[in-house]
Amino acid sequence: MTVFDLPRILPGPSSDRVVLDGNGLGLTGLVRLADAVAGPVVPPEALDRVRRAHESADRLAARGHWYGRGTGVGAHRSVIVDPSDASGHTLRLLRSHAGGAGPLLPARQARALMAVRANQLLAAGSGIHPSFVTALAEALRLGVHPAINEYGGVGTGDLTALAQTGLTLIGERPWLTASSDAELPAPVALRPGDSLALLSSNALALGRAALACHDLDVLLRATHAVAALSLAAVSGSPEAYAPEVHALRPYPGPARAAAEVRRLLAIPDHPLTTGRRIQDPYGFRAFPQVHGAALEAADRLRHIVETEINCPTENPVLAPDGHVYHHGGFFAAPLALALDGLDLALLQTAQLSAARLHALTRADLTGLPAFLTAGPASSSGTMILEYTANSALAELRSSAAPASAGHTVLSHGLEEAASFADQAAKQAERAAEAYPVVLACELVAAVRALRLGPVEPTVPAFRLAAAALPGDMEDRALTGDVTAAMDVLPLLADV
Repeated sequence: MTVFDLPRILPGPSSDRVVLDGNGLGLTGLVRLADAVAGPVVPPEALDRVRRAHESADRLAARGHWYGRGTGVGAHRSVIVDPSDASGHTLRLLRSHAGGAGPLLPARQARALMAVRANQLLAAGSGIHPSFVTALAEALRLGVHPAINEYGGVGTGDLTALAQTGLTLIGERPWLTASSDAELPAPVALRPGDSLALLSSNALALGRAALACHDLDVLLRATHAVAALSLAAVSGSPEAYAPEVHALRPYPGPARAAAEVRRLLAIPDHPLTTGRRIQDPYGFRAFPQVHGAALEAADRLRHIVETEINCPTENPVLAPDGHVYHHGGFFAAPLALALDGLDLALLQTAQLSAARLHALTRADLTGLPAFLTAGPASSSGTMILEYTANSALAELRSSAAPASAGHTVLSHGLEEAASFADQAAKQAERAAEAYPVVLACELVAAVRALRLGPVEPTVPAFRLAAAALPGDMEDRALTGDVTAAMDVLPLLADV
C-alpha cells in the first residue's frame, strides 16, 4: 500500500473530527486539535491534490533552478547545488536549520504547529511529498509531538521549529510521548525539495496566535458579565449602553459590548432613567467603547489566522497556473500587527477593569462599607485585590509593547527586516495569563458588593458567580476567592 492509499484518519464520531483539506480549517477546529480533544481527517481528494503538486514540482525543478532545491538558501541563494548532491543538500538544510534553543514548548503548542503545517501543505503550493502530510496527521492522531525549542523564529518563517519537526518526521529526532510504549508514526523518506517546502511557514507563530486568540476570546466574552455585575453593584447608569448612543457611532464592537451588558442585566433597549449619578466613572461609562475595541481586535486576529492557516505561503510557491513564483509571503507582518493590536486593546479594557475594582471599594460610590467588609471599620476587606490586579496589569502593560516595532538584519544583509510575529504571539500568551487575574479580582469585589447590597440580583450571571465564591466577608486570605473567580470565567463567557 502506497502513502497515497492510506485510509483517512477517522478518530471516532464526527464531533471528534476536524477536517484538514487546505482551505476550510477554522480557529476552533485548530484549537480542538491542539488540545487533543479531536483528531484529524484528511480527505483523499485533498491528499491527491498534494500528490499532483509534488509531481508538477519535480518536473519544474528539472527544467531550471528552484530556490532552496537547486540552490542554497539565504545568502547562498545564488550557489548552485550539484544535481548529484540533491539528496544530501535536502538533508543538510534540515540539520543546519534545527538550531532552536531554550525550553521545550508545551505539547499544546507543538500540536498546533503540526495542525497548521499539515493544513497549509494541503493547500498544495509547496511541492512537498504527500507522505509529510500523512505523517503530521498521524502524529496528531497518535498524540505524539516533536521536541521544539522556544527560541528561533523572528516572523519570517519558523525555520528552527519546522526543521526540528522535519528531523522528527524522518526519524532523526525522537517523538515526545505520554508513555514509553506509545505508537509512533513511521519515519518519512526525505526526497529532494522536501526540506524547504516544509520549512517555508510561520506555522508555530500562527498556532500560538490561534491558541491565544481563542483563550482571549473566552475572557473577552466573560468580561461582559463581570462588567455588568460591577455596573449593578454601583447602581450605574444604563444610558451609556443605550442602542441610540451606539447607533450614532456605528462601530460593531461597542454596540456588541453594550448589547451584552443590557442582555445580562435585563436592561430595556431604551433605558431613559439614570442611575445613582448623572455620569459614572469611565470604567462604567466608557466600557462599551473600550471593550468594543478589544472585541474588534480579536475578530481581526481571528480573520488573519484563519486566512493564513488555509494559504500556501511557501517560498517559492507553486501557483494554480502551473508556474513557480518567488515572493515574500512568509513575512508575517499582518499577523504581528494584529497580535500587537489585540495586546494594546486588551490593556485598555484591563485598565478599566482595575478602575471598576477601585470604584467598588469606595463607600461614596457604592453606599457600602469601604473595601466591602462585614467586619469592624478598620478591616481591610478587599483592599489587597487592587494590588494583585495592578500587579497583573503591569504584566499586561509589558506585553503590550509592540513586538512589530523590532528590527534586525540577517544572512549577510539579504534579509534586512523581520515581522517578529513569534515574539508578538508570545506576548499575547503572557497577556492571556495575566488578564484573567485582573478580571477575577473585579469579579470577587462585584459579587461581594452585590451580596452586601439591599437586594441580591436574580440574573443568571450573578447566581453562577455567587455559587462559586465564598460568602464570608471577614478579613481573610483571598487567594482562594481569586482562583475560584478565574475558574468560573469560562462559564460566565457563555451565560
